[in-house]
Amino acid sequence: MKIIINTSSMVPIYEQIVDQIKTLIRKGELKENDGLPSVRALSKELKISALTVKKAYDHLESGGFTITVHGKGTYVAAANPELLLEEQKKELEDDLEKAVQKGRRFGISDEEIRGLFELILEG
Repeated sequence: MKIIINTSSMVPIYEQIVDQIKTLIRKGELKENDGLPSVRALSKELKISALTVKKAYDHLESGGFTITVHGKGTYVAAANPELLLEEQKKELEDDLEKAVQKGRRFGISDEEIRGLFELILEG
């Protein structure tokens, strides 16, 4: 499992971990009953606090994406990939809505916002 942390991102590290694990589950790279690295192992690998990894794992478990068996580890729970994709789309939709509102507050026209969006999509 490859997790990449961007320390210069405004997204908290635990959220970066959660988002990447959810994406791996949705893509089928992590399947039901696959084990996740231990909190200690992942924190050492990523060179971050074990508390940060624990927070990410707790968040995943509370969302129903993982199951923790005390003394055994954390495992991927049975997940509906379509439901996960819908959740991620909703989150993206919320972020895009915030960006549009911000653009309008700055006095940028909807057409200019569309143009910016197209530029971003072109990469």
